[in-house]
Amino acid sequence: MKPLLFFTLIVALTSSLAQSQESLQKLAPVNFSQVNITDPFWKSRMTAVATKTLDACILFSEVKTGRIRNFEKAAAQNGQHEGIYYDDSDVYKAIEAMAYSLKGNPNPVIEKKADEWIAKIAAAQMPDGYLNTYYELTDIKNRWTEIGKHEDYCAGHLIEAGIAYQEVTGKKILLDVAIRFANHIDSVIRKSNRQWFSGHQEIELALMKLYHHTNNRKYLELAQWYLEQRGKGYGKANYFNDPDYWQSGLPVKEQTQITGHAVRAMYLYSGAADVAAVTNDAGYIKAMQTIWEDVVYRNMYLTGGIGAEGTTEGFGIDYDLPNETAYCETCASVGMVFWNQRMNMLTGDAKYMDVLERSLYNGALDGLSLTGDRFFYGNPLASSGNDQRSEWFQTACCPSNIARLVSSVGNYIYSQSPNAVWINLYIGSEVKLPVDKQFLGLAMQTGFPWKGNTSITIIDAPKKDMQLRFRIPGWLKEPVPGGLYVYSDSKQNQTLQISVNGKPITYIEELGYAVVNRQWKKGDIIGLNTPMEVRRIASRPELKQDNGRTALQFGPLVYCVEGADNNQQAWNFILPSNSGFTVNFEPDLLGGINTIAMDAKLALPTADGQSIQIMNKLVKAIPYFVWNNRGANEMQVWLPNSFKDLKVNK
Repeated sequence: MKPLLFFTLIVALTSSLAQSQESLQKLAPVNFSQVNITDPFWKSRMTAVATKTLDACILFSEVKTGRIRNFEKAAAQNGQHEGIYYDDSDVYKAIEAMAYSLKGNPNPVIEKKADEWIAKIAAAQMPDGYLNTYYELTDIKNRWTEIGKHEDYCAGHLIEAGIAYQEVTGKKILLDVAIRFANHIDSVIRKSNRQWFSGHQEIELALMKLYHHTNNRKYLELAQWYLEQRGKGYGKANYFNDPDYWQSGLPVKEQTQITGHAVRAMYLYSGAADVAAVTNDAGYIKAMQTIWEDVVYRNMYLTGGIGAEGTTEGFGIDYDLPNETAYCETCASVGMVFWNQRMNMLTGDAKYMDVLERSLYNGALDGLSLTGDRFFYGNPLASSGNDQRSEWFQTACCPSNIARLVSSVGNYIYSQSPNAVWINLYIGSEVKLPVDKQFLGLAMQTGFPWKGNTSITIIDAPKKDMQLRFRIPGWLKEPVPGGLYVYSDSKQNQTLQISVNGKPITYIEELGYAVVNRQWKKGDIIGLNTPMEVRRIASRPELKQDNGRTALQFGPLVYCVEGADNNQQAWNFILPSNSGFTVNFEPDLLGGINTIAMDAKLALPTADGQSIQIMNKLVKAIPYFVWNNRGANEMQVWLPNSFKDLKVNK
């Protein structure tokens, strides 16, 4: 693999920071290509993606479906389109995942395969820059005539893939294809002022990535244009005959509530938050903060999953969050990661990283099996034993989406502002960042998510005072912002403890970050202690499905009870208020996890079947994200406190 020169990376980040200062953007995320992941927890998942998940993407894209054949046919201008009109996007996301994976797991076979695909994609592009195999193989005269046909959605994923592949390999062919397509869209859609918006949002956030990558203001203006088209009444003959389905009932700046399809919403608001961060547009800033509160305060599952309704793959009414029928699409949790990172970039507030962490470790990671070759599309919080992971889907957005997220986790660990480096996630890694023509090098080791101990060693230090800002995990004091979920035990809330070279230090807290300002020295060792203990969680009374129930959390992880650990049953017990908990690390179970053993009361039929007997029993709970790795069986997150709720978990 041909890596980018370190100098190129430094110039790219320096340019991003300069742009940040000009635009009032609070901070700039440190790109994954500068971060070396050493974390055992995440390395194992990245390895699974680099092997099994990417192999599945290749098999189903090349052999078992016609996704790659469609590009070959479009290049030859001959043949029938196979599959669904948005299938091009899955190829682009797979290439993006390949790019991220090549950073941590160099593999010439994967890189060769990506290069083969890219050559076929480039050959399929039309002379005017247009690229969409569905219309090229059906009737090109119909292009840009139906808002719901995902043309610019596919274009957005092409842009993201082109940027990622260039960042890792230095190869620009796919990025050039994406830029030509973006220029085509700008000419044919924006400059002609076509009555148009994206029927499935994605182009908005991708254009902002392209703007940051190229510093070409045209792509910022095109992203803004896309945002401004919503709420104008275009596309009335849409899905479910409801403009709110695709967040177009009102202009974005006038929206105050989350509506419609969850993935569409996340991609739209990621783009809007990015535009707001760059332009300091008060209308977008207010709208994003208001909508975010509506999501987190009233419409988010404890796992960070969103989108309760399967019919619309989206949001229902406030506080209506059923467990067994929860949809919680994997892609929506991936979108929560995207949106919350941009909200953090916009504000510098750690609460957005708190939600990002929750969605990442629970709602999103649940979508990927430990082996890397089985997937969840929806992620329920209770199962009567009928749920099972799949090897693929007809609409296959989730496998490549979770693959690209896991492989690019380095994007979310660090951020930088002109006077500080921000540590957002505690994930073992190494990074070297420019600071006023000098460098700050960090090497982080951590016990997360199983232990709360973290050590950061200063590898290189500038000869000046500078800030390190350490995120104080919000779950030390509350499960989530806004009070939708609260701790129901009597334990005292904890806080982050920091030492330097073994000596405890005090710090200033700002917007959820511990701020330490000093002249750091090479060899300094920063110790961070984030106490982890089992916490009982209750929900607001308005969330009726969870009334009389308790959920368990340990550190950033939500726990569940699965039948595989409890005589194939997970619905036959209650959790009394006085139950005790014991945490054990089991290295040979599900890849090595912390389990929670708890005192419960089982309701079992007597031998004659005529009555019920109550028995004391130790019940084992496991992290939610690893359930269903041993086959279909019962599971629940919200555990009943009384026997009347044993079988009510819809």
